[in-house]
Amino acid sequence: MAPLSVHIKHAGKVHDVQLDPDQPPSVFKDAIYQVTGVPIERMKVMIKGGMLKDDTDWKKVAPKDGQTFMVIGAAGELPKPPEKPVVFLEDMDDSELAQVVSYPVGLVNLGNTCYMNSTVQAMRAIVELQTALNASSVTGLPNQLRLLFNNMSKTTESVTPSSFLLALRQAFPQFAELNRSGMKGGAAGYAQQDAEECWTQVLHALKVVPGLPGPSGSSAHTKGFVEQFIGGEMRRELKCDEAPEEPPSVTTEKVLKVDCNITISTNYMLSGILDALDGKLEKNSPSLGRQAVYTTRSRLSRIPSYLTVHMVRFAWRADIGKKAKIMRKVKFPLEFDAVEIVTDDLKEKLLPISRRLKEIEKDRLERRKVRKRTKVAAGQPKKDRDVEMTDASGAASGSTANAHSSENQEVAGGELQDESVYREKELKELEALVHADFLADVGSSVSGLYELLSSRTKEQQPMQDTTWASSSGASSTPSLGKPVILESRKTTRTGTSLMMKRCPFSRGRSWRLWMVEVRTRRRMSCCTRPKLSLDFSSSFPLWYF
Repeated sequence: MAPLSVHIKHAGKVHDVQLDPDQPPSVFKDAIYQVTGVPIERMKVMIKGGMLKDDTDWKKVAPKDGQTFMVIGAAGELPKPPEKPVVFLEDMDDSELAQVVSYPVGLVNLGNTCYMNSTVQAMRAIVELQTALNASSVTGLPNQLRLLFNNMSKTTESVTPSSFLLALRQAFPQFAELNRSGMKGGAAGYAQQDAEECWTQVLHALKVVPGLPGPSGSSAHTKGFVEQFIGGEMRRELKCDEAPEEPPSVTTEKVLKVDCNITISTNYMLSGILDALDGKLEKNSPSLGRQAVYTTRSRLSRIPSYLTVHMVRFAWRADIGKKAKIMRKVKFPLEFDAVEIVTDDLKEKLLPISRRLKEIEKDRLERRKVRKRTKVAAGQPKKDRDVEMTDASGAASGSTANAHSSENQEVAGGELQDESVYREKELKELEALVHADFLADVGSSVSGLYELLSSRTKEQQPMQDTTWASSSGASSTPSLGKPVILESRKTTRTGTSLMMKRCPFSRGRSWRLWMVEVRTRRRMSCCTRPKLSLDFSSSFPLWYF
């Protein structure tokens, strides 16, 4: 029989194929494969009464010239299964779940240990500290802190810090003091302790932890971690008011926190800090040979990535002969600019990148508004309208005014390039503005701009301790991200701890931070920039990073 011209219909397309009834069906399938690309083992040729098989008799099919056959099958190679099988959250164990979801892990209150729990939670927010602990072979309290951090990273349930508490009381017996007031049946529980004292003592214990290497990767670093990322340098100048010709006395000391004095007129954190840095005192004047009034002016000559501000809420009352707590409310910012509390030399190094950072933040906000208006005008669904943006992590100076103005013109015209193009330009600009001294000083802040990272306080008491975070590093550039709601798995009845979860930027040592209240599930505002700490009472500090 002469070959027949038939049609093959596959995936909406029609192909012409020759069918020879004298040949077996496998030859016809091979011809179909040549035009459709469907492998023979996956091919289904539909005929009257069923599918064409390799042993089908063409006489029973009785094909006709111009007949159309339907072919079913996927052309090309079949998709391969994933290398790792898909695992659902319900099927994960506790350690696997902790790797996937970013739930903040709570700590069990072991009896008036809220001061310790809030301190540990705040220190866990310092990612560099966990890196330094895991890279070192420390013993004692630092080793127990490392083990506690590792346990908290492997679970989503509350963790009992009994080993760390035991090591803390062995290293510092003051935290093992018993409370003998109100004893029932002769049993005495442990007394309440001061969170600021716990923070300070743990920091002193962490001084044995080696620092992190510099950008070159060299391991020859002599500074410890605390000195790198938490310690600052204070320059103090004493000048005699009654003898102007007397040369001023200048001293420099290392500090781990900045005090914020609270008086009857203190309303804001910055004013309280300046009151603590500047003041008057009486001392013997070598030029006058008697007691004289001196003006003291203190400024930071080095600011770390994590700065602690202590709210001094206890003052001595001579009338009652003991300390009394100051309950005055003091407002503090979520973002803090430290240029007012640094020396003039350091301010000159910080201002170029600090000013440019603020300009970049305004530009990004404007671009976000333009993109949102453009998407709304295009009639996109509401769920797709939000544009996820992050704040700037570094800053630059006015030396790039031309490029800055051209970006504004693009924003005004509504025609924007991809966000990655702007971020790349900003990164190069910011890297050029970072002072060389900051590149060599690992752990220092390059912009002086800080964000609130965590705070420590007690229930129904004013906040006492806060930590701020600083975006430092020459290669700092933010990536897109959006805030998340984190929930504590276990909280204490009398303690509250605030901390910011930070999402790393695409490059560098800058971070985006989100503040999370450990005691309750509550969405907090976002911020981004360097790191600093703040203390609102003699017992609980605030930290900024």
